[in-house]
Amino acid sequence: MAGGFSVSAPSGVEFEAKITPIVIISCIMAATGGLMFGYDIGISGGVTSMDDFLGKFFPAVLRKKHEDKDSNYCKYDNQGLQLFTSSLYLAGLTATFFASYTTRRLGRRLTMLIAGVFFLVGVVFNGAAQNLAMLIVGRILLGCGVGFANQAVPLFLSEIAPTRIRGGLNILFQLNVTIGILFANLVNYGTAKIHPWGWRLSLSLAGIPAVLLTLGALFVTDTPNSLIERGRLEEGKAVLKRIRGTDNVEPEFNEIVEASRIAQEVKHPFRNLLQRRNRPQLVIAVLLQIFQQFTGISAIMFYAPVLFNTLGFKNDASLYSAVITGAVNVLSTLVSVYSVDRVGRRMLLLEAGVQMFLSQVAIAVVLGIKVTDHSDNLGHGWAIMVVVMVCTFVSSFACSWGPLGWLIPSETFPLETRSAGQSVTVCVNLLFSFVIAQAFLSMLCHLKYAIFVFFSAWVLVMSLFVLFFLPETKNVPIEEMTERVWKQHWFWKRYMDGDDHHIVNGKITANNGASV
Repeated sequence: MAGGFSVSAPSGVEFEAKITPIVIISCIMAATGGLMFGYDIGISGGVTSMDDFLGKFFPAVLRKKHEDKDSNYCKYDNQGLQLFTSSLYLAGLTATFFASYTTRRLGRRLTMLIAGVFFLVGVVFNGAAQNLAMLIVGRILLGCGVGFANQAVPLFLSEIAPTRIRGGLNILFQLNVTIGILFANLVNYGTAKIHPWGWRLSLSLAGIPAVLLTLGALFVTDTPNSLIERGRLEEGKAVLKRIRGTDNVEPEFNEIVEASRIAQEVKHPFRNLLQRRNRPQLVIAVLLQIFQQFTGISAIMFYAPVLFNTLGFKNDASLYSAVITGAVNVLSTLVSVYSVDRVGRRMLLLEAGVQMFLSQVAIAVVLGIKVTDHSDNLGHGWAIMVVVMVCTFVSSFACSWGPLGWLIPSETFPLETRSAGQSVTVCVNLLFSFVIAQAFLSMLCHLKYAIFVFFSAWVLVMSLFVLFFLPETKNVPIEEMTERVWKQHWFWKRYMDGDDHHIVNGKITANNGASV
């Protein structure tokens, strides 16, 4: 999501642009990067609950799963099993640094192509895995693809889309992530019945979104912003005319050229990020990523079938329940697309916080009463209640913390630090995804039902943070954030004291009018 710059029209100005077929097709093809990411998230939980997979790679876990000696909560507690899931996020974190460079120097399109190649090779390794090392190498290669795709795709979408539909098309990436998770859950439900190679089919079908992304990257055009940033001005203007469906692109073209010039004058964007006036945006971006992971959503999405198995659902029922939560995830993200610019960011986050807190406390109470170390007889009624509460939690997250955790940082950083700020956002998100993926099954073993109390406590903390420290950014132009948001906020305005720099018509100026 970083490694470049994007430009929006000055306040009150709408650049002439038609919603052309090339824009729609390009955005759909690019957003398959989200489909790939979602599939990788969803597939691991279902595969790790399959006996055939466990028997080949994790026989100790398979023995624990079918023996009554071990606590129900500890059946899947295995560092190797957790590494299979989490290695993808650690690799993605590392790849992000390289992807930031390629996105800026080689362009968005070529970076998406690199991501597609990583995905394809990773799929081959996973589908053909003969040992644990081969399995982990495959996941690491998929993680590299995630790192490159997460950098290039959202930036590509925001730059190629007309201003008036930019928000909706940007959430298209997040929507595709949720569709990928649902697709993975459906695949797992079907392949669990294919013995002994169903898990290979699950892992290999990731090749479908991988091929789509690779082909898309071969056929789409690079963004005008990327071409202009690399000095190819005439080519950039020609592409701008083609994607906007008009020859009247001079105002937008000049804005992009000016934004490129300013972005290139900022020699140390990461150092700029640490300056006092940029601290509110940095703190909020980092905390939103940490909070997003500590809602517990990743644990549920990574390990949904494993989690339902632990709670006493049989294999088919656990995979079926994971499909239901995946479908709820997709539908709720669509709600977010509709409501985010109508209801506002703060209201969505606060309302979701209440629902997430109550649903997790309810799950903890039910499990505390009904699921002991050696008894997991939930009963039909209680089992339905647990699935409903998990769906309530997933629904609340998907229309709030899911998309807004990415949207808010992207719209609050000023132009000169936007690239570096998004790099930090991606890195922190992947780092804490890795932490949760690596620790969750061990935490489930030690905390038991209290794992949901742990996550609900975090939901309470993050809701209080939103209430007191997160300003509303709905309908505020990016260029006016400092004046209308940060300087008006009861706490953050202290960091704006002495801030003599602001942006006027795309130029960073001092209060005396001189260019900086």
